[in-house]
Amino acid sequence: MSVMVDIRSVHKSFGTLDVLKGIDLQVRTGEVTVVLGPSGSGKSTLLRAINHLEKVDRGAISVGGTLIGYRRSGDKLYELPEREVLKQRTRIGFVFQDFNLFPHLSVLDNVIEAPVSALKRPRKEAVDDARRLLDRVGLADKADSYPGQLSGGQQQRVAIARALALKPKLLLLDEPTSALDPELVGEVLDVIKDLAGQGATMIVVTHEIGFAREVADTVVFMADGRIVEQGPPAQVLDDPRSERTQAFLSKVL
Repeated sequence: MSVMVDIRSVHKSFGTLDVLKGIDLQVRTGEVTVVLGPSGSGKSTLLRAINHLEKVDRGAISVGGTLIGYRRSGDKLYELPEREVLKQRTRIGFVFQDFNLFPHLSVLDNVIEAPVSALKRPRKEAVDDARRLLDRVGLADKADSYPGQLSGGQQQRVAIARALALKPKLLLLDEPTSALDPELVGEVLDVIKDLAGQGATMIVVTHEIGFAREVADTVVFMADGRIVEQGPPAQVLDDPRSERTQAFLSKVL
């Protein structure tokens, strides 16, 4: 199986705070990687670095064999112009924890906005696609509603449909259920499970241990800007080798 995401020796600091301290990680095509860890461990920063929403200080990230955010010339990396970075981002879907929908656009218009404006797809094709995706996430009847008329769970499902509308190679989900009321978490996790079952390549930052156990091919545990442990769910969640992982799981299980 080919490697979709290749992260090599990635470092990131904010001022004097070292947030990522040499991350090495590979994600294979068609697999789901779930990233766990305490707040402040660098999980969201890592996710944002994968599509160059955060620029790394050292190291390199490739998606589908393409270097993200930079071009290589000899031993040097040169940052790509913004328009090139934006083009790269169209191949990487991103679902934020706080939905990030456009409040002034209908659900349908939220989903077609990027395919029409960024990818120049014909509007009719984008609309047909969007309606299929909304049906897939159980919201076919909400196409003409506005985000403010939807529950949090429905808004997050629209955000997933919007990310999928770009037909990305890779889907990044940053704590997709953390802003939701507990009774709405299941409906969003069900959509993500469905995508996993259909072979989507995903990296999911979450605190949902049960979801990680059920859906992940690989669980990555991060702490203090480093990957402490990684492996199949049965190993990392049920038989962790690191004391740091054991301590974290004893608090959340």
